[in-house]
Order: sequence, then C-alpha cells, then structure tokens
Amino acid sequence: MIRSIIIAIWWLLFATLAFAHKPSDSYLTIKADTQQLQGQWDIALRDLDYAIGLDANLDGNIEWGEVKAKHAEIVAYAFSHLKLVADGSPCPSKVTDHKIDNHSDGAYAVIYFAADCPKTPLSLGIDYTLFFDLDKEHKGLLNLQSDGKARSAIFGDSERKQTFQLANPSKWKQFVDYLVEGIWHIWIGLDHILFLLSLLLPAVLVWSADKWLAARNFGQAFLEVLKVVTAFTIAHSITLSLAALGIVELPTWIAESAIAASVVVAAMNNVYPIFHGRRWVVAFLFGLIHGFGFANVLTELGLPDGALLIALVGFNLGVEVGQVAIVAVFLPLAFALRKTWVYQRLVLVAGSLLIAVVAAAWLVERVFDLKFMPI
Repeated sequence: MIRSIIIAIWWLLFATLAFAHKPSDSYLTIKADTQQLQGQWDIALRDLDYAIGLDANLDGNIEWGEVKAKHAEIVAYAFSHLKLVADGSPCPSKVTDHKIDNHSDGAYAVIYFAADCPKTPLSLGIDYTLFFDLDKEHKGLLNLQSDGKARSAIFGDSERKQTFQLANPSKWKQFVDYLVEGIWHIWIGLDHILFLLSLLLPAVLVWSADKWLAARNFGQAFLEVLKVVTAFTIAHSITLSLAALGIVELPTWIAESAIAASVVVAAMNNVYPIFHGRRWVVAFLFGLIHGFGFANVLTELGLPDGALLIALVGFNLGVEVGQVAIVAVFLPLAFALRKTWVYQRLVLVAGSLLIAVVAAAWLVERVFDLKFMPI
C-alpha cells in the first residue's frame, strides 16, 4: 500500500515531465458575412514539421525558405483536414496568401483563404480533423465572426464536426467550450501545476524547530490547502479578468518569465523555508502573475463580443475545476505519507529541488528567448 502511494505521489510530481509540452493548437478565424467566407489559419511549424517534414537540412531550425518550398504541401495537407459546409452545401476553399507569424510559443504558418458558398450561409458546418491521426490531444481553436458578432469554439478528437447557427449562437455551448478549455489548460500547463504542487507539498507538514514535522490531523492540512488554493484562485481571477478585458496588459515574455520565477521561489521555499507560515501570501502574490498567463491563453482562444462574461466565467471556472481535481488526488496521498522519510526527504526536498531546476531553466529560456528544454 505504501509503495503504491509513493509511486502515485511521484507520478503526480514528475510523470508529466515525460510528455509535457506546449499543447498542439491551431487558430482558425472565419468571417461569414457574405457568400464568400474569408479565413485565416495559423498552424504551428513544429506540428507541420512532425506531420510532413519541413526541416530539409535537419539542423533543428525551420527557415522561411524551407517553409516556402513546402507551401503547396502544407496547403494540401491542411485543407485535406478542413471541410466547410453552408446550409448543407460544400464551400470549396482556395488560398489567397500565406506568411509566417510568431505566437508566444513559436513560429506559425499563416494561411489566408477564401471559401465560395452558394449563398450567404444561415448555418455553417465545419469538419476539422487536423493532426488527430498524429496527436489525439490537438485542439483547433475557432474564432467565427458573423453579422458583427464573434464566437469561439474548440475542435478536439471527440468534437470534429460542429454546426453553427450564425444568427443565434448558443451561449450555453460557448460556456461549456470555455469551461472545458479552462480545465484542459490547467492540466497541461506544467508551470502552473508545478507552482501549485510546490505550495501544496508542505501543506501536510508543519515547520517547527528548523525542520518539517507531520501535521497533527487532516483538518490542519486541509485548512492550509484551502488557504493556498483560495488565495491563488482570487489572485489569478483578478488579473485574468483585467487582462482579458484589456484593462491591464503585461507583455507575454514578462508574464511567462515571472511565472517561471514564481515556481523557483515556491519550490526553494520548501528546501529553505522563509514563507512557511504564509504560503497563502506567496500564492496570492504570484497568483496575480499567473492570471496574466491564463489571460494569454484566453485571448488566443478569442473572446466572443456578445458573450464576454460567459467566456470569462466559463474559462475561469474550468481552471478552478482543474485545480480542485489535482488537489483531490494529491492531498489524501500526501497526508497518508506525511510521517515517512520518503515524503519528508525524497518527495518534498528532492522533488522541490528538481522542480526548481526545471523552472530555473524555463526562466533562462524566457528571459533570453532561448530554447533548449524539451518541455
């Protein structure tokens, strides 16, 4: 039993390192105000390289010449995985332009296209299958604009085909889409997870006489977790809302660098405790920074003009649901092991040091615009 618990704890801390990466996303924008749809499709070069091979000289860098040489193949591959249907009739697509653009996570091929429909559509069906044969976790993020209104949707392996009524968008579906995306983001956001875990690891312990001791009872540990999670939630909800609504802005590289720094501080505090009695303060202060990170994701998803509040609440609630799920798995296991040297030395100290090293590498990458980490 103890061995199983130890394995589960270590899995929670580090197994994600084996497969963690920036999630595979593409960004599809479609304007449907006339019978000719106007579109823009941003697809990550790293994903296209994996699918069809772009790095001709295998030097690890994808250059404009290599992308240009593969333009026809990129277009053929992309549009073999996207079908548009207006009121039951197909809308053939043709490419009008292409370029390279940079997102926060790297370079993207940007394809501009037009799709000719028999008439201005009242409903638009989209069949999206890009990369699902290679990556079941890939997401297609849609920004659909019609009649002066915008809405968003998310395509996944289980939701490849979706139909949109252009006159009356479903607010409930928008809410659910953003809720799911919020859950998904916190689960694959390794920096957010490691920050949260760094704060939770000592929650089942008490710092006394210059050493960690086991908490007396579950209630004491639960209260500590509640304070940390509540402070983090309130803080990131504030900045997420302000940033998503355009009231306060923080450059992406600063936000991402500060998030990496927050993980380093939280992890090292477990090794050399300074804030051992005030971790909720650390959670709140750095939670403000993490909110800007969440806002960057939400902005890339697109905020529908007629449902800003729905999208914002749905995404934020999804983040909270994702956090609660992590805590629900972690806390009972950590509490069961809190008295053992395995937890106090191996999981807490060694685990925190490993987290700090990974986060420090992220910090260097983000400050100096480098890329040497595989995650």
